[in-house]
Amino acid sequence: MSGAIDLPLVRSLPSHGRDHATLLQELEALRVADADWRDGRVFSLVYDPGHAHEAFLQEAHSRYFCENGLNPMAFKSLHRMETDVVRMVGRLLHGDAETCGTMTSGGTESLLLAVKTARDRARRLHPWNHRPEMILPTTAHVALDKAADAFGVRIRRARLTADLRVDVRHVKRLINRHTVLVVASAPQYPHGVVDPVAEIGQLALKRKIPFHVDACVGGMILPFIEKLGRPVPPWDFRVPGVTSISADLHKYGYTAKGASVLLHRSKDYLQDQIFIATDWPGGVYASPTLPGTRPGGTIAAAWAGMQAMGEDGYLALARQTLAAADELRAGVRAIDGLKLLSPDDMPIVTWASGAPDVDVYAVADQLEARGWHIDRQQDPPSVHLTVMAGHERTVGAYVSDLGEAVRYVRAHPGTKSQGNAAMYGMMAKVPFRGMIKKTVRDMYLEMYGPEGGAKQGDPAPPQGLVGKLLAEHGEKIDRALDLYQRLRNRLTRRN
Repeated sequence: MSGAIDLPLVRSLPSHGRDHATLLQELEALRVADADWRDGRVFSLVYDPGHAHEAFLQEAHSRYFCENGLNPMAFKSLHRMETDVVRMVGRLLHGDAETCGTMTSGGTESLLLAVKTARDRARRLHPWNHRPEMILPTTAHVALDKAADAFGVRIRRARLTADLRVDVRHVKRLINRHTVLVVASAPQYPHGVVDPVAEIGQLALKRKIPFHVDACVGGMILPFIEKLGRPVPPWDFRVPGVTSISADLHKYGYTAKGASVLLHRSKDYLQDQIFIATDWPGGVYASPTLPGTRPGGTIAAAWAGMQAMGEDGYLALARQTLAAADELRAGVRAIDGLKLLSPDDMPIVTWASGAPDVDVYAVADQLEARGWHIDRQQDPPSVHLTVMAGHERTVGAYVSDLGEAVRYVRAHPGTKSQGNAAMYGMMAKVPFRGMIKKTVRDMYLEMYGPEGGAKQGDPAPPQGLVGKLLAEHGEKIDRALDLYQRLRNRLTRRN
């Protein structure tokens, strides 16, 4: 990010239409504050397939720019393409002739629909269950929290084992007569770990509970990692008990943004995904997904992009991705004061502090100052990197800057009390999460309120209770929270 946007806010529709060329120039000018993902210094958000494939996706998308996937009978071409995409992904994930599903707008919608489907299935088969529950690992994607909130399903969280996989024994204990869904990740986002899907599948099969595998990150790369001879634990439809899988196409499928797939083992599960209203004056309305209108361009780009890539293309990109991830892991291991939380053979690399004098958030600030886009995490404090093929050319520079950042933080211990490090450090430790929620809500209200973040740069520091405490008593509160955490850990060990 190189600076603030130097264009006035648009506060009303112009009286007269503006010049096309000028508007296109302004579109480019608006990019000035964006993360520059093309230079390989961003490790998430955009999955770069290379210029030639990107141009092809744009062309395919533009061919169906105006078409609408709302009505599959009006636009039979889009329905055919969607069916083809579902078949391709289903075959890749070892589905059979009964496997079916739909495209969605992304991982969040896929997970929302997985939860909605499980809830509605329970309503159909077990109408007495008025308190539906689902069991999630603590590392499950937060979109499932959004789904629980939207569809009135209570979350029961299963703890992790030492290797950061969900504890199957705890999952078993959490299952009860209200359980409508069990979820596992392949892999989970924070640390790139694949949950024990096979063992959970046995539980789900025995208890006749739907079992969803969230492979939004891994669905389009794990099959090719396995083909390259790397060890990948069983996670797809080869596992008895798995009833649905979500896989994002716009991640390692390298298709246009807004494309995911939700697959079901059979129509018996798919039927509960479909929404139907029969009494609307506008006619009978049915939709298999959450939106009504669905952009035809996204469906077309997925259909064309996956076939243009082919198995050989995906294998080549997976090979490059693993090479970059391997180099990154080796580099982190060589830096005194850091440790890896992520496993080998996965495209996600997560590092954390391995020494008391290395503050993760202070190191993150130093990397950010060197031009890297940083994904900070908590519980424990760590930095996440989703590695892609294009990172082969920048991993060396990242490792070099990471080593320098660690050495700087060790030589300047006060950095953990400055800038973003102080804010993230305190927010990670505050035990009263309602305070954090209010702080974040205030920040988003400023960004999306009437002025829309008038400064047009990075969000302002939090002005809620956390921000005020940090400004006035930061160092004292930091020490107090450290003491609180040590006491809490000691009590946990005793119990």
